Amino acid sequence: MTPVAFRHRLAERGIDAQLLLLGPAAVFVAALFVYPFCYGIAVSLQPVEGGPFAAYQAFFRDAYQRDTIATTLRIALPAALLNVLASVPIAYRMRGRFRGKRVLTTVLVVPITLGTVLTAEGLLNFLGPTGWFNRVLLALGVVDAPVTLTHNYWGVFLSLVITGFPFAFLLVSSYLSGIDPSLEKAGAVLGAGWAQRFFRITLPLLAPGLATTFCLTFVLAFSVFPSAILVGDPSGTTRVISIAAYEAAYVRYDYAGGAAAAIIMGLVELVVIGVVLGLRSLLYTGSTAGGKG
Repeated sequence: MTPVAFRHRLAERGIDAQLLLLGPAAVFVAALFVYPFCYGIAVSLQPVEGGPFAAYQAFFRDAYQRDTIATTLRIALPAALLNVLASVPIAYRMRGRFRGKRVLTTVLVVPITLGTVLTAEGLLNFLGPTGWFNRVLLALGVVDAPVTLTHNYWGVFLSLVITGFPFAFLLVSSYLSGIDPSLEKAGAVLGAGWAQRFFRITLPLLAPGLATTFCLTFVLAFSVFPSAILVGDPSGTTRVISIAAYEAAYVRYDYAGGAAAAIIMGLVELVVIGVVLGLRSLLYTGSTAGGKG
């Protein structure tokens, strides 16, 4: 059968031949995401002792394991929110053309190329008890003792902000570039000030993109592991769920427990993403209904 005849055959059955181009992508997703996820579920349901859900029951019965969910959320949610909020005014001001824009953009996105390990090492040298930041404060007489900004919550939080901001900035910039600037110009012609143009024109159009940016940035922050160990307190205030999964699988050799912690981690992420996207749809529907009224 010739390619033309094959396309006609598909068209007769109501199938778009261009959908076949999704085949390689579908195979890629299945091989790298679907299969590992299904394999992880299968491993979590095969504990050494107990029934198929024994690993999940053990996780939620143990407060030391269960509390890692709240600990991770306390770190990831504020970090993702700060990255998105900080990226909006900077990306908004950098929409136009000006001298040095490429250099400034490069400076802003450089941390994304460093990785979490190198960033954590830099924070230890800069914000540690004997780092530059504390030495300057002590030399100026601002403080009498070094400020503790590492090996605690703040060390992990700052690490996530540094590594996550470039990601959020690039996404917000791309969404802003898709908004027609003539809309704001029309608002200016009608007498709208800068704040009115931003909050009534740009921000509503940017809101769906901000929700997506928050979801992606949150997933990046929720999977924190190196920072929680290098600049955090891995056995206390920054014992995140990824550490619990690692310890179960590679310290206690409880592969079912490690897989269960990883599956729980993914489910929590899906719940947060579902809530954010649900709120986005609700706000978008509400704004549309308000506009029609």
